[in-house]
Amino acid sequence: MARAGVAILAVLVAALVLSWAYAMLFPRTAVPVSGEAQRVIRVQVWNGTSEGGIAARVASHLRSGGFHVVEVQNADRPDYFATMVVARRADPSAARIVARYLGGPPVILQSWASDVAEVTVVLGSDRSRLHIED
Repeated sequence: MARAGVAILAVLVAALVLSWAYAMLFPRTAVPVSGEAQRVIRVQVWNGTSEGGIAARVASHLRSGGFHVVEVQNADRPDYFATMVVARRADPSAARIVARYLGGPPVILQSWASDVAEVTVVLGSDRSRLHIED
């Protein structure tokens, strides 16, 4: 019984060492998430599909990339075919950064006067094309 405990502990220690070594050899490349004014990009994530939880997963991925997710909710309808990144300001550079981080969905310019977010991500049924970590 004691040998099994020692073996399990040895495997856990080896896994931790390998994880640390991998992190040191292959560091994550940071995507710049700040605009010209060096401020974090505020993002809304809207689920335009009937699949529950997908917006929360995308929001979590965006947060891990340094974006400030200010809202996660369902879109106005659940049948969007294509995922899109909507620029909510006249300058679409923040939306382009978000789109690049997600793997390149199209950027749509639809500026409006709101202090909520600079970018809205509307998830469509093609969401499997996004580059998100689960």
